[in-house]
Amino acid sequence: MYYPKIQIDLKKLEHNVKTIIDLCKKKDIEVAGVTKVFCGHPEIAKAYIDGGVSYLADSRIENLIKLKDYKLPKILLRLPMISEVEKVVEYADISLNSEIETIKELSRASVEKGKIHKIILMVDLGDLREGYFDEYELYKGSEEILKLEGIELLGLGTNLTCYGGVIPSQKNLRRLVEMGKTIEERYNIKLNIISGGNSSSLHLLLKDNKIEGINMLRLGESLVLGLETAYGNRIENTYDDVFQLEVEIIEIKEKPSLPTGEIGRDAFGKVPSFEDKGIRKRMIVAIGKQDVDFDTVILQDAGVTILGGSSDHLILDGTDSEVDYKVGDKLWFKLSYGGILSIMTSEYVKKEII
Repeated sequence: MYYPKIQIDLKKLEHNVKTIIDLCKKKDIEVAGVTKVFCGHPEIAKAYIDGGVSYLADSRIENLIKLKDYKLPKILLRLPMISEVEKVVEYADISLNSEIETIKELSRASVEKGKIHKIILMVDLGDLREGYFDEYELYKGSEEILKLEGIELLGLGTNLTCYGGVIPSQKNLRRLVEMGKTIEERYNIKLNIISGGNSSSLHLLLKDNKIEGINMLRLGESLVLGLETAYGNRIENTYDDVFQLEVEIIEIKEKPSLPTGEIGRDAFGKVPSFEDKGIRKRMIVAIGKQDVDFDTVILQDAGVTILGGSSDHLILDGTDSEVDYKVGDKLWFKLSYGGILSIMTSEYVKKEII
């Protein structure tokens, strides 16, 4: 058996998806299942489809290419680069946009390929990542888009909490809905999608509030971890261990807790500090910072603590564990969203689907 490995339980994932889809359906909201956290792995994405998502969505066109055989509409979440517009038109049915020059290039590529590419215009409601911040510019951009061939203005979207930490609320999402209505009235069109953000918007639904006018959410972390991400609360009847990391112990030694000698910079350019706890049972497992940020992994054995590590080694203190570990034994970790993303991206970690 190859280690380290990440184990993915598709039955638990499909259960999470169905639970959250049911929650959203009660509020007339469709779900775009975000596949970026598992790098667009087709077999894992199938659990999203079986769970009932209406769209597959990813930030990387490379991942959407992996999903090309699935019939569901595919959304490119990161604003397209002009250099990739041909691929975007070929492999994404919909893309999120905020720059008219990019949309013009998408129009050109769509016309050349005889396709209609759909656009969700992004609005910045204060989180200060992507999107139109000025309403006048939004309406001006909408007017320009409606004149372009090969392009359909499908709707508006926003992103919250990812950069600025701004919490989705009835107030800021109502602004998005009102902007959509203004565009519909001003240009006599119908916008099919008003996308009210990501898993952080679920906290409103969990309070049994309908987000009036919002009819689509782009969900990733809630599906894989069973969390709303505005406040980090668990969603009832979901699993948080769909993805688990298993690593192998490669050394166990009784050692001092303080290094010996003058302390300088570590392998990553930082000067470390240490607490003197005497002689401790130190364990090394075969995974490192090249694979995952140690702050994103959670040990299943509460008696073992993380001390630190380097690019290829994770160093642990096993003194307080009730388990008498031996070299070659395995340790299990739960993962945060960032931990799953890093581990799934690392080519050095085996992916095991159950």
